[in-house]
Amino acid sequence: MIVGGGGHGLATAYYLAREHGINRVAVLEKGWIGSGNAGRNTTIIRSNYLLPGNEQFYEHSLRLWKGLEQDLNYNTMVSQRGVLNLLHSDAQRDAFARRGNAMRLHGADAELLDADAVRARHPYFDFTSARFPIKGGLLQRRGGTARHDAVVWGYARGADRRGVDIVQNCEVTGIRIADGTVQGVETTRGYIAAAKVGLACAGNSSRVAAMAGLRLPIESHVLQAFVSEGVKPLIDGVVTFGAGYFYISQSDKGGLVFGGDIDGYNSYAQRGSMPTVDDVMEGGMALLPMLGRLRLLRQWGGIMDMSMDGSPIIDRTPVAGLYLNAGWCYGGFKATPASGWCFAYTMARDEPHPSNAAFRLDRFASGAVLDEKGVGATPNLH
Repeated sequence: MIVGGGGHGLATAYYLAREHGINRVAVLEKGWIGSGNAGRNTTIIRSNYLLPGNEQFYEHSLRLWKGLEQDLNYNTMVSQRGVLNLLHSDAQRDAFARRGNAMRLHGADAELLDADAVRARHPYFDFTSARFPIKGGLLQRRGGTARHDAVVWGYARGADRRGVDIVQNCEVTGIRIADGTVQGVETTRGYIAAAKVGLACAGNSSRVAAMAGLRLPIESHVLQAFVSEGVKPLIDGVVTFGAGYFYISQSDKGGLVFGGDIDGYNSYAQRGSMPTVDDVMEGGMALLPMLGRLRLLRQWGGIMDMSMDGSPIIDRTPVAGLYLNAGWCYGGFKATPASGWCFAYTMARDEPHPSNAAFRLDRFASGAVLDEKGVGATPNLH
């Protein structure tokens, strides 16, 4: 049984059936499939990570993204248009050079661009800002975007055709445990017995895990995103602003899709606050002043499950038969294929795959954390 009908939960069910021949699986979703973070993100896919343990996992995911449409026989609109991280100082150049070298050592692509190369790709950025001059960037050409809703529907259809049961409007209200072993779950539609239960609940992971007596090293925060009115082709790829937390891309319908940092308070609400809206807009204007002429069409918020070191958890729990997939911070959508693939492997074989071997739950007790700088929560500040 999988609790959570988003991309990660559906991908897990799909790979359980396809890779391991296990199709007696139920996916339980409290709303409709894709109603959580799967439908509330900025659709970016990439593998430009630094640390061993993270980089090979996200590279595995990017390789799965490349063949996902053929695998699912569904148009998920995967577009490898490139991801460019801008740099604004000599120290940032050194850090990006190191990151790029680490990526290439793990089989990923990375190019360190100078200011002229960035200007050739994006001539409309503010290169001469006295505070934030653009001095270059780190480019991963194989990164890009995918259509979030299509990914959910593709995995759902693929799992359904292999015999998986997808139950919507079925909220888990309790987890039944006997002698330290999971027995099943209580839901708003009755009790469901299961020998194995996998939690893929994103921002609600702590609340659901608490039903089994577990306290997770996770904080839930709101992450807002925005889309503008449609304009002619402007941004060919995904760009991140290195002098502040801001990222932007352009959808196939012409809208500019962008976002920034998490809101600075714990919340389970799928909405945000005005101070963060101001911060995101300031970052956008510093990079791309012409944004000030556009109208904003809509805004949304997702509940991020922020782990204490910025890296995810895919592992067994101390409760026998209960498994956890959580702590994705900002990286949940891009991890969808590999997350499902590795979680299915872990549940089917009761051991981690090499790609998620570092994502242990007990690393916070042992001190073997994966501190991927800049993506984790900052619990000392809230």
